[in-house]
Order: sequence, then structure tokens, then C-alpha cells
Amino acid sequence: MTQVEAASPADLEPRKGSPSPRLDETEFKRRILNQFSDPAYGELDGELAKVAAAAWDAYENSRKSPRTRVAGPEFADPGYELSVDWLTARDAIDQARQRYEKSDDPHRILLVNGSSRSEHTCPGELSKSYRMVELARSLLDQQPGVETKVLDLSRVASEYGRHIHPCKACFSTSAALCHWPCSCYPNYSLGQVHDWMNDIYPLWVEAHGIMIITPVNWYQTSSPLKLMMDRLVCADGGNPDPTSTHGKHAVEAKMLEMNGWDYPRHLAGRLFSVIVHGDTEGAENVRRSLSDWLKSMELIPAGTAAELDRYIGYWEPYATNHVSYENDLAFQGEVRNAARTLLEAVSAARSGTQISAGRQLEQPRKK
Repeated sequence: MTQVEAASPADLEPRKGSPSPRLDETEFKRRILNQFSDPAYGELDGELAKVAAAAWDAYENSRKSPRTRVAGPEFADPGYELSVDWLTARDAIDQARQRYEKSDDPHRILLVNGSSRSEHTCPGELSKSYRMVELARSLLDQQPGVETKVLDLSRVASEYGRHIHPCKACFSTSAALCHWPCSCYPNYSLGQVHDWMNDIYPLWVEAHGIMIITPVNWYQTSSPLKLMMDRLVCADGGNPDPTSTHGKHAVEAKMLEMNGWDYPRHLAGRLFSVIVHGDTEGAENVRRSLSDWLKSMELIPAGTAAELDRYIGYWEPYATNHVSYENDLAFQGEVRNAARTLLEAVSAARSGTQISAGRQLEQPRKK
């Protein structure tokens, strides 16, 4: 039997039964207006009431993507109305891919600060992760033919309107329902806007090498880093054509998957480095989980020296953790060596001299 023959229509029918999250008009408007609690808005009550009424209309009628245009001949359903926001994000990714593929362009290294701590919000102090990112950047910026960019995820906690909205797990319903780039956001009817991922996707796509530096938060990565990781699921097997599922039609997506989904690896071939630091426990497991995640997306380990898990000021007071970092010159040297290793691997891969045994083998399981 083929996969399609093995699945009956009942097998593909989405399971439902969770309680509705829909709000009534009173509660909806209360939540809308609650963000304007500052007395400075006091003279604008009439205008805000009009804004709340317009927002209620959008919510009641579920206008997720109010601005659309016809998809065109490059899509499975040329007449389908696609979100302008999604098309803009798709174009940015295409441009980033072209930069990645240009052989005469600089080596692009993306440095990711995974800590949410900074002096610009409640902690009042920058993170050690950010200092390590700057250490790596200062070294890489001295190398000819290298372009570095920093993705500072602490801005999720400190910058107005900067969000990484949670993954809605479309992939778990069907791989074909998870669009590349993500089409879940923005959702104007739910107020799910200012999503950072449409800026983050091109940074990953154009990068030849990616270094992630993160602390351990409760045996796991930081919250902003985990949000980004979840939203990168569409980069690993995601569907580049939302018209093939006519938006979020689960049954259509399931049928596509059962017909044989090819799981396109949109980030395959990038090199990576991972540095995880902790103060008491968990660094080893977080480093392994990050490396496993990246390898599962077919990114390539840069080398042993590019993957670190270390403890800084082991069981010492938090109040002096920066002093512990400043005194650990050996660890700072390891961070520099991780950056050197990543750059060496990127250079070898782009010149065709890097050997990655088994990489060209066809995998018996797609994902």
C-alpha cells in the first residue's frame, strides 16, 4: 500500500475539542484599552473608543491578513490571495539566499546572543553572553573578507514592540501546513503583530556560519532563544507555497504530506558553533541539545573547538559573576578559538576543501 492508501479520510480529519478562546466584546475592549492606562491618554477617551470598536470588528470577523494580492503564476494556485506581509518576508529571504550563494561575497558570520539580560531593563547589567559575543566579534572583525552581524535576543525583553511570538505547532498537524517563512504572523485580528522573525529569517539564510552563545536558564536555553528555535521549524521541512494548502487548511496539508513530502532543508550546509555557560548545572545538556537541534536541520558542526560548555564562577555568588568571567582568561581564549574554528570551517566549506563524511548520503528517514 502507498501512504495515501494507508490513510482513510477519517485518519486525516483534524481532531478537535479544546475550549474556545474567543472573547466577548466587553472583555475584548477591556484588554485593548488596558494598554492605555497611563493618565497621559486621559484626553483621548473618545478616540480610543473608536480604535477599540475598529479592533473589535477586525477580531469578530477574524481578519488575520487584511492586505493581500493575487499569488501569480509561480505558485500552485495562481489566483489565491496571499498576504502582502508574507510575500514581503519571502522576498527578503530570497534576496538573503542569493547573497549566501554568491561565491565572491564575504564570509558572513551571525553571532547570536541568547541571554535576555541587559542593563536596559530590570537586571540593570549586561549579560556575560553578550560580552562573549563582543569578544568573538572583535576577533572576527579583524579578519579580511569577513562580515559579522549580531542578533541580540535580549531586545525581546528591552525594546518596545519587539516580539518573537510562540510557534503555533502547525508542523505537528502536517509538515505542509508549516509555511516557509512562517505565515502564522502577523495576525492583525488577534493583535499578534511586531513579530521579529521576518527580520531574523534572512539573517540565518544569508549566514555562512552561525555562533550561538547562551546561558543556562533552569536547565534549558533562555526564553528568547527557545522562542526563536521553535519559530525556525519552518526552515526545516516547511512549505514554501501557502497556496498549495490554501492558507491553513489542515486536510489539504495532510493530503500533501501523505502524497510524499520532501522536507526541504532551507538552512542546510551552514556551519555552526555553540557556546553554553552556566553557574551550577545544565551546561552540558543545553550544549548537546543545541548541537543536536542544529544538526537535525542539516547545519554542520564547525569542529570540536567550536562547541563549548563551561561553568563560570561555579557555585559562586551571582553578584560577582562578571568578575568571575573577567578572571577566567582561559575561557575567554576558548571563546576566541571557537570563533577562529567557525571561520576556518566556513572558509574551507566555501572553497570546497572541507570534508564532511556521509553528508551526501540519502537519508532513509526525511524527518
